[in-house]
Amino acid sequence: MIDKGKHFVLIHGFCHGGWCWYKLAAALEASGCRATALDLAGCGIRFDLAPSFSDYVRPLMDLLASLPDGERVVLVGHSYGGLAISAAMENFPAKISLAVFLTAYMPNCTDPPAALVQEFFKRSSTKSFMDCEFKFDEDGVPLSAFFGPEYMAAVVYRSCSAEDLELGKMLIRPNSFYLKELSKNGLVSEEKYGSVKRCYVICEDDDVMDEDFQRYNIEKSPPDEVISIEASGHMLMLTKTHRLYSSLLQLSLKY
Repeated sequence: MIDKGKHFVLIHGFCHGGWCWYKLAAALEASGCRATALDLAGCGIRFDLAPSFSDYVRPLMDLLASLPDGERVVLVGHSYGGLAISAAMENFPAKISLAVFLTAYMPNCTDPPAALVQEFFKRSSTKSFMDCEFKFDEDGVPLSAFFGPEYMAAVVYRSCSAEDLELGKMLIRPNSFYLKELSKNGLVSEEKYGSVKRCYVICEDDDVMDEDFQRYNIEKSPPDEVISIEASGHMLMLTKTHRLYSSLLQLSLKY
């Protein structure tokens, strides 16, 4: 039986906004659950500045801070959104019943979160980013990026509908990496971040964060549960909505 009181907070990935969850949010709401598809700072329809990672995740922190005492949410972070929900877990562990990492960066309590982003770039060739636009600092560290239309069609939105691809091309925004800030030690702890139940959802056919890299995240920071969805690309919430929706409902009952 579905718990009608479940509140799912959906956090988008790099260059995206809350709009990318529109199919999943509608399915969750239709089931009687609550779904909040949040825009992080400078993303989606927000035009506030986000010079730091703390500014970037402020909308999520404000949302959790506003929850009544005793209310807990299921946090779902997609791709780069895994770093955002990790910060939320560290700051509001008592307000989160479960954190779901959807083909996402999932840090551990030993290495700084930036190590995962650096590992991702180590595994990727410059050519694999096709027409994406990057900005670097004087040391060659990536500062921000903007997905190119060819990369979106061939990699990010491969297997998605033409309509969803066009929507994405219209709505994406440049995103910062915040690697210097995320290179600090102690950003997540066993006491707080480690106290929240975690599930990792593997997308087996992801061309952005391939399965080997997803399993690297799991190996470095073992979660409580792992779910694998076959024939699923990076934008799983658009292509396998029913599978993801069903998995989230089952997990919400378990945790």
